[in-house]
Amino acid sequence: MLPAYTLWWREIVRFYRQRSRVVGVIASPLLFWVVIGSGFGTSFRSGEAAGQQHYLDYFYPGALIMIVLFTSIFTMMSVIEDRKEGFLLSVLVAPVPRSAIVLGKVLGGTTLAAIQGLIFLAFAPLVGVHMGLLSFLLVVVVVFLVSFSLTALGFAIAWPMDSSQAFHAIINLFLIPLWLLSGALFPLAGASGWMRVLMEINPLTYGVEALRTLLYPQAPSEFSLAASMATILLFSLFMFGLSFVMVNRRTTKPAA
Repeated sequence: MLPAYTLWWREIVRFYRQRSRVVGVIASPLLFWVVIGSGFGTSFRSGEAAGQQHYLDYFYPGALIMIVLFTSIFTMMSVIEDRKEGFLLSVLVAPVPRSAIVLGKVLGGTTLAAIQGLIFLAFAPLVGVHMGLLSFLLVVVVVFLVSFSLTALGFAIAWPMDSSQAFHAIINLFLIPLWLLSGALFPLAGASGWMRVLMEINPLTYGVEALRTLLYPQAPSEFSLAASMATILLFSLFMFGLSFVMVNRRTTKPAA
């Protein structure tokens, strides 16, 4: 556990020493939330059953997930940076189980993403959200699980890469659509047939739905809270297992 703790603490210190990253992670989704929510607010209503919910309120869980997504994924760029600087090689040759490397790096990114996401909850009263203790604790659990799964996903993507440009390309190609098709911008009920299928198989959809259920209990939901949380948990375990497999995979280079 000591190597895992050391790597976890290193991720925390590295992130908060770069204040521009801290500001950017919070400011970008906040800007998206205010601008997009206000712009669509006069034309969008999430349904009569939700009491004609304003788009600014509807988009709030999606903005929170955006914070978690950006923090989780971009934190794992440190895997590429550590490889270039030689730090990762020194850890790999040390008498440390590789599971400790995965656990330390993933927990470090998860902690950062969860903290950033929970800070965004300070704006919840502005959209009429007033949570009790139990609801708040469940929100913390959902945010942690989403952060853990996305950080493990970022680790799995970053591990075989040597270029940060390739990492960014994968993010633009794959992860942004993952967020767009999570129900963050538009409800699942109003989606077309093929898009609805993509949203239903998107694990991030269940994180958004779980948060929306907890923040707006009176609003209609496509999935039950238990089903959403169970899906997120399974996705987290799968991604962590995939990260562990990739770290332990042996690569054979052809002989010269």
